[in-house]
Parts: sequence; C-alpha cells; structure tokens
Amino acid sequence: MKNKKIHIAILFIILLSFAIATYFYPKMPDQMISHWNAAGQPNGYMGKCWALYLMPSISVIMYLLFLLLPQIDPLKKNVEKFRVWFDWFIFVLITFLFYIYLLSLAANLGFAFNMTRAILPFLGIFLIFIGEMLKHSKRNWFIGIRTPWTLSSDRVWEKTHLLGSKLFMIAGVLTVLAVLFSRYAFWVVIIAILWAVIYPVIYSYFEYKKRPW
Repeated sequence: MKNKKIHIAILFIILLSFAIATYFYPKMPDQMISHWNAAGQPNGYMGKCWALYLMPSISVIMYLLFLLLPQIDPLKKNVEKFRVWFDWFIFVLITFLFYIYLLSLAANLGFAFNMTRAILPFLGIFLIFIGEMLKHSKRNWFIGIRTPWTLSSDRVWEKTHLLGSKLFMIAGVLTVLAVLFSRYAFWVVIIAILWAVIYPVIYSYFEYKKRPW
C-alpha cells in the first residue's frame, strides 16, 4: 500500500470515531438528533445505537470501497499516476465525515449552534480539494468526471477535468463565503455544486465532437 502514513491516519480517525461512540453511549439520550434541515435546525431523530455507530460504519465502508475500486479498474495504471492525490482525497473525505460526526455529538450534548453554518467551511475546503485532485487525475473508470466522451479520449478527459477543477474550486470558495449569507447559503451552495457537476458533462460532449477524425 502506497502512502502508508495517510492510510494510518485514516484508520486512526475511524478507530477514534468508534472509541468516541462507545465512550458517549451512556451519556446520550435514547433518541438522538440525526438530521438537520437546510436552515440548520433539527428535524430527524433515531435511536442512539444507530446514531452513534452509523457514521463510523459508513466511514469503514467508504474506505474499503475506495481501496477496492482502483484494484478492479481496467485503467488502474492511470490511477497510480495520481495515487497520492487520490489517497489524500480519501483522507479529506473521512476527516470531513468525522467532523460532521463530532458536530452531531456536540448538538446532542446540548451545545447550541447552526449545523449548516458549521458544516459549510469544511465542505468548501473539501470541494476545493476535489478541484485540485481533478486537475491531476488521469483517465479511469471510477474517479473523476466520467462520461462516455471523457472515457473515450485522453484529450477530452484532460480538458474537461481542467475545467471541472476550476469550477469545483469556485464552488468551494462560494461555499465558504456562503456562511456570511446564511439566509441564502443553501441555494448558493446547491447552485454552485450543480454548476460544477453538470457543466463539465455538457462540455465534455462538445469537446469530444471537436476531435479530428
């Protein structure tokens, strides 16, 4: 396994989340807040066993999935070319989930704060990192902006991912700034992310049509 220190850090975060769940189990109410609306207010509950252990379990599943996918990719040699960025992506994702988990525990322990506003800065950083990873990614079947047109051409893949990189970084910056405009934060973030996701797909089609025959 390459980049062992990154994977050790990921495993540490996952084990820590399970340890925290076990420690706080006796201290939590039988029904814990498990969901918040766009305004950052609680609107969903679940039993404390599920609420405490669900996120750590999701982290385990996602980590194992991201370890598996490059191994079964027909273009896995290309994945190895940006493997360090991919491993850092896994780390940032697991850290992001851990951060959300800590916020949920804090809310259930009685700390008063707006969940949406607390999540947005880290979400913005996560989107910026995705943008940086896209810039370095190479053609593969599981990671990146995978359309029939990017998967059919290295040139289309590279141009689409350079564009996607810029759009995700812009979306990340807007997400961080959305904290200042809490009334419209949800829509700013949703529109920015949708634009970053959808426009490169459309762009890849038209870029593919330009290819020389």
